Amino acid sequence: MRVLGTQLNKILLIFLFLPLGIFGENVSFKIDVDPSLTKNNKTFSGRLFVLVSNSKRSLDIIRPNFMNPRSVYVAATEVSHLGKGRGAQLHSNAVCSPQMLSSLPAGEYQAMAVLDDDWNFSYHFNMDGGDLYSDVVRFTIPMQNVALSLKKVAPYKKVSLPLNVNVVKMESKNLSKFWGRSVNMQASVMLPPSYKKGDRKYPVVYDVHGFGGDHLHPIRNMRQFTKEMKSGERPEMIYVFLNGHCPLGHHVFADSANNGPWGTALVEEFIPHLESKFRMDARPQGRLLTGHSSGGWSTLWIMITHPDFFGGVWSTAPDPVDFRNFTGPDLSHYPPRNMYKNEQGKDYNLVRFGGREVMSLKQFVIQERAFGRFGGQFASFEAVFSPKGKDGQPMPLFCRDTGIIDPVVQKSWEKYDIAVVLRKNWEKLGPKLHGKIRIIIGTEDTFHLNEAVVLLEEVLKELKSDAVIQYIEGGDHFNIYRNGLANRIAREMYSVARPK
Repeated sequence: MRVLGTQLNKILLIFLFLPLGIFGENVSFKIDVDPSLTKNNKTFSGRLFVLVSNSKRSLDIIRPNFMNPRSVYVAATEVSHLGKGRGAQLHSNAVCSPQMLSSLPAGEYQAMAVLDDDWNFSYHFNMDGGDLYSDVVRFTIPMQNVALSLKKVAPYKKVSLPLNVNVVKMESKNLSKFWGRSVNMQASVMLPPSYKKGDRKYPVVYDVHGFGGDHLHPIRNMRQFTKEMKSGERPEMIYVFLNGHCPLGHHVFADSANNGPWGTALVEEFIPHLESKFRMDARPQGRLLTGHSSGGWSTLWIMITHPDFFGGVWSTAPDPVDFRNFTGPDLSHYPPRNMYKNEQGKDYNLVRFGGREVMSLKQFVIQERAFGRFGGQFASFEAVFSPKGKDGQPMPLFCRDTGIIDPVVQKSWEKYDIAVVLRKNWEKLGPKLHGKIRIIIGTEDTFHLNEAVVLLEEVLKELKSDAVIQYIEGGDHFNIYRNGLANRIAREMYSVARPK
């Protein structure tokens, strides 16, 4: 014991005499805008980020990585009118993920600044067109000041449309009335190879992208779709890739107090508009729904809220479909439990990969808070499911610091709980949904979404539903489309639209 005590005393003395700055408590970042970007007195506003990496490899760009959240620190603040001699400074106490910059130990790092001029970083999880960014600069802790100059502009992605793809935009009266300004609905429409060779009509697949995407994102796959239709691997159908992106995140085509009546606008305005422009099966049997992740939830929600309008849904890896497991927390329990910790006090894991737990729900939310107040995944959920607050913004479900859930907001979420909606309305919905629901998900979904599907399946069995639930053994959120799932879904859809 005496020897151990002596060693501990030595260790304590070492820590007592460590120089200030051995950790990053004094590090600060000075950010300016290069004069080449401020001609004609132009200034810039938005959310300013500093991304810090401990990578030993020289980086050209630094990006957040939710599969390894500790590999990149993200510090942020709101700024206005940067340029013409006006800069900004981020200190070690700035809003940051996964921890404060002051926790950075001594060592070598790389840093990059990004100015998100349209507040979209939290939705795309990366820069997009028009954002300003700096070179990557190496620095060492202990060090007090790191200078970063915003001198580059992220290019807008050039979208090359195949000849058989049309981008359609339509002003929605419902949404424009809600917002008090013009609001458009958008979609990319892919026509089958034989479309110009005759006058026949085609079944239509309405596809909704996941969180972070839009209607242009799937265009890279459309040439492959066309090739498969020509070869007979995939039946000829019209594909409509809907845009679910909105200023508050992904509106999931649900009517909501914050985003507006997106579901109503889709069924009452946009689809009739599309059917007037293209030779589409303008009947339920020929309107088929599919989507992945947030798109999987979207299309399942559209199906159960408009059961007479569509012929079926193929939902893959949907966002939580039973709020008794909302990626961990049980949002059906009253009084509410904690959003971050289970009853044993253990943090809910949100992201897992290859059998490893890589990010807790709390860590994910802290990262999202650094990205900005709006547009992130949980903020997007609140924009859809929560009431509008007195400040005109979506009411938060839970305190970001403590995880304490607001019971009033939790209760308001219940009307978007697919399991609850089906259970309460099955007498009316059951006959209309006969043969129309199919859900496909991996047993190792990256975000634990399979756990809510299991609960929903129990509800559907109790209701004696004929819904088909398929679990892909070992599949995660990103790999379940391997082994020909997309073409199998297409063939199943065609058999509904054109039964033999």
